[in-house]
Amino acid sequence: MKTVCKKDQCAGCMACVDICSKKAIQVVDSVVAYNAIIDEEKCINCGACEKICQENKSPIQQKPIVWKEGWANDQKIRKKASSGGVASAIELAFVNNGGTVCSCSFENGFFCFSSAQTEQEIEKFTGSKYVKSNPKGIYKKIFDLLRNGKKVLFVGLPCQVAAVKNFVGDRKNLYTIDLICHGTPSPKILERFLNDYQLDLVSASNIKFREKTKFYLENNQKRFTVPTVVDNYLMTFLDAASYTENCYECKYAKTERVGDITLGDSWGSELAEDIQCKGVSLVLCQTEKGKELLEQADLHLSDINLERAIQWNHQLHRPSEKPKQRDKFLKEIRKGKKFSLCVWVSYPKRCIKNFIKTILYKTKIVR
Repeated sequence: MKTVCKKDQCAGCMACVDICSKKAIQVVDSVVAYNAIIDEEKCINCGACEKICQENKSPIQQKPIVWKEGWANDQKIRKKASSGGVASAIELAFVNNGGTVCSCSFENGFFCFSSAQTEQEIEKFTGSKYVKSNPKGIYKKIFDLLRNGKKVLFVGLPCQVAAVKNFVGDRKNLYTIDLICHGTPSPKILERFLNDYQLDLVSASNIKFREKTKFYLENNQKRFTVPTVVDNYLMTFLDAASYTENCYECKYAKTERVGDITLGDSWGSELAEDIQCKGVSLVLCQTEKGKELLEQADLHLSDINLERAIQWNHQLHRPSEKPKQRDKFLKEIRKGKKFSLCVWVSYPKRCIKNFIKTILYKTKIVR
């Protein structure tokens, strides 16, 4: 098996698929890992895929020159956002100035990338998405927009930002925002979780992964568990047990960042609790382009202690660590067992506690 990058270290950025003129590359998802496999019968050995792969060649990463915390001044934007709405506010200002925003949205059962040029269109990008997305096709779209003199803002995970930079090169009109990332599971993991409830991704609608500081999976405004218990999907996600192999060796989980701006949650904020409940974003700015984006947007920003921000966001100094339950959990998943059973086998004590919490909530003993 010939792969574009080191075996089991593919991030699934899909840049190699977009660059290959012979359609000789297929990204295979084994749940445990992604691999970009080359069909040697179709391959002409041009080397384009290997050169563009962000795993093989990482763009320049820079230390922050500005660090802030804050939120969108527009309270409607802030309320809809998972955090403080800073990404949405920047995107809004960007399209209002004639630019195009490219980011991840959930459409027809797929977490894919699309473009937006109006305020209404950027609404589809709102909200955290705790699953591996598929940027296939967006690289060519961005390349064409830039070639035609358009300004483009790409918002995605650090590996995806790196892939965009490798694909289009150093472009004056390209602006980038990378998101602080814990790691991402295969969408097959989410599909398996939904199967326990007789759902699948295609039939799911309006999937939501969190509400400010509360983490729960919701489909069409219906939660999968009682409010006092974290559902099985997010339990494995938050424990870092469901990520693909490459995430545990992520080269972008450090203070030096690949985007013009880095956005995340301002965990460890020293602001009053009632302010934090409304959502507070962490904002790191690495470039003059980043400063330009911040100045154009309608934001409330205040100074923070960078060392404290790094301390409370471990992805700013190291990747997520693989828990001991991860191998067992994914082994059970690959056997085809129900998601809930895979979790019970891997986390028996936690599942017993959650079962008790559920009973106490349903009997109204605990609220």
